Amino acid sequence: METPDNATDHPEEAPGATGIAAQDWATASAEPQYRAAVVDLLGALAYGELAAFERLAEDAKLAPTLGDKAELAKMASAEFHHFEQLSDRLAAIDEDPTAAMEPFAKALDDFHRQTAPSDWLEGLVKAYVGDSIASDFYREVAARLDTDTRSLVLAVLDDTGHGNFAVEKVRAAIEADPRLGGRLALWARRLMGEALSQAQRVVADRDALSTMLVGGVADGFDLAEVGRMFSRITEAHTKRMAALGLAA
Repeated sequence: METPDNATDHPEEAPGATGIAAQDWATASAEPQYRAAVVDLLGALAYGELAAFERLAEDAKLAPTLGDKAELAKMASAEFHHFEQLSDRLAAIDEDPTAAMEPFAKALDDFHRQTAPSDWLEGLVKAYVGDSIASDFYREVAARLDTDTRSLVLAVLDDTGHGNFAVEKVRAAIEADPRLGGRLALWARRLMGEALSQAQRVVADRDALSTMLVGGVADGFDLAEVGRMFSRITEAHTKRMAALGLAA
């Protein structure tokens, strides 16, 4: 996962943090609801990385050149390494990684099934737009996490290189055939809607995660702030669309 162009500013380092955001895992995890929220978060992230690995491996089959195929294989490897980091962390805090991922598998599988790309370019746009929306969401949440968990989450959201690769390939394709722009713009808008709906469904289904977002164990995260968070994510999406040469 990634936010390749740093299209929006996020409070990733939690400057002046108080409460849980200023604590380490050993201290913060003494609160059962917070612990449950973090296990959910790591489980969702882990399955997202595993699914990204599988999708990139599949997308490599659509690659028009051997060089493109190799590039996607390298990115898939990076996603799998992120999955291993999250899985290892869950095991280290005495949680079963498979059990932590299970509640999120259907929603993420449904999303990928509903947004299966029909060709190479749609696959690139999906990776760039869809993954970046997810990364923006997790970066927002990371600002409210304990210091140890925040460091891990931000590490696994590091750019795998897919962003710049996708922008280069999509822009070149549109320059060669401007008619592609309209189709890919519609596709990107659909991805945006599906990604946000999926994120909202996942959070709504998990009590600990929803409490983290609207208050409770999360410091200062009220309903108004949730609205601002989604506004920032939407603004970042608009900037990425522009980078692709598409209208939001």
